[in-house]
Amino acid sequence: MRIQNFPELPLVQILKVQMEGIVVRRVIPSDDSCLFNAVRTWTRVNVYSYLVWNFVQLCHGSRQKQGEHLPGNSDIIHNVVAATVLSDPETYSEAFLGKANEEYCAWILNPQNWGGAIELSILAEFYGREIAAYDIQTTRCDLYGQDKNFEERVMLIYDGFHYDALAMSPFEGAPEEFDQTIFDVQNDRTVGLVERLALNLVKEQQRKLWSMQHYNNSLYYNLNFSWPCLATPFCCKTEI
Repeated sequence: MRIQNFPELPLVQILKVQMEGIVVRRVIPSDDSCLFNAVRTWTRVNVYSYLVWNFVQLCHGSRQKQGEHLPGNSDIIHNVVAATVLSDPETYSEAFLGKANEEYCAWILNPQNWGGAIELSILAEFYGREIAAYDIQTTRCDLYGQDKNFEERVMLIYDGFHYDALAMSPFEGAPEEFDQTIFDVQNDRTVGLVERLALNLVKEQQRKLWSMQHYNNSLYYNLNFSWPCLATPFCCKTEI
């Protein structure tokens, strides 16, 4: 296979010195690629690093032609996962994936599919960083790559349907360009104060989620059950 030298794509500038500030939730558009677009906030994407785009095309039986348009960053991350799975069918078996290896590759290459735990474990090893994924509903933190002794960690937040990125910002309302998204893992395998600030944010987001769910449940009850009618002394019932 002929390896081509593709130009590096635009990069997200990352501050390596840990700043003081607050942990913030950076909202990712709901475009069916939220997981991979959240990953983009802390990755440096270079096509050459991915066994070259031509290898990835084997997942769907085609090869890139000279001069053909390169995909966007989130598309490339889809292909990182597909190429990893395709290259190791013994590890990524049908029993592990829940579907045949090649079938999974075709599935994950669809821009409308974004996955979860399997993809995060692959990306943690590929980028050489722990990925902390916080679940708002339970405040649980699933840590991917923790057995690899990686020296850095990044953070995501998940509400059951959607992934957003977590970052350290110098102050509330600061531009995203000032975010720190990569954190050094300390000797105790934590990221220090950042970890506590992240958990506090997740708990705050959980309270907001529960409050919204309580409001929606109350609204549903009021609309579907009897309530006093202003026009008559009798009780009316409205259904939706």
